[in-house]
Amino acid sequence: MLIGHLGDEVKIHFFEGGNCIGRFPLATNETYTNKQTGERVTNTDWHNIVVRNKAAEICEKYLSKGDKIYVEGRLKNRQWQGEDGNTRYTTEVHVQDFTFLTTKKESMANAQTSSQNQPQQGAPATTNKANEPLGNNGPEEEDDLPF
Repeated sequence: MLIGHLGDEVKIHFFEGGNCIGRFPLATNETYTNKQTGERVTNTDWHNIVVRNKAAEICEKYLSKGDKIYVEGRLKNRQWQGEDGNTRYTTEVHVQDFTFLTTKKESMANAQTSSQNQPQQGAPATTNKANEPLGNNGPEEEDDLPF
């Protein structure tokens, strides 16, 4: 389970037979205060995210660099031969479920709406279909997430 921001646009590749795969980098941040110096420290980790088929198409359509997303999935290790002949390794998160937390389009729309109606005091929470979990064909469950 990861919550982070897209580091780039979703890159999608279509295969024969109609299947597709989407990939994007996800940045997660850990922030803490150094007890010795009192300085605030932020560490960023990057994750390779993989989505398939309909989920990939939805991510490509609605997400862009900088958007915040919650993903659930499995870690998969992969290896291949590089052009230089060396064996390369990578770890990917193959997504099973995800939820859009913010998208640039929603953030811009909320900022425009709130600036027209009232002084801006932060963007209101959105509750449209894009915020509902996708990619799970089973019965819907309510998640009681602590955030």
